[in-house]
Amino acid sequence: MKNQLGFLLKLLLLSALISLLIKYATPTFLIPETSTNALILVLLPTVIMITILLLRIPAQKQN
Repeated sequence: MKNQLGFLLKLLLLSALISLLIKYATPTFLIPETSTNALILVLLPTVIMITILLLRIPAQKQN
């Protein structure tokens, strides 16, 4: 129970930090508002997760 509470607290703090970075740090970046940039922003997390999971497949086959 203690381990799960610690994990949830870390997750909450990390989410709050990311939220603050998005709110206050991103206006300093001058990224044009185009549909291509929006598509990249939406699909990038999925592509990153797919890449990470595909790289883990060979390591699991060796175990």
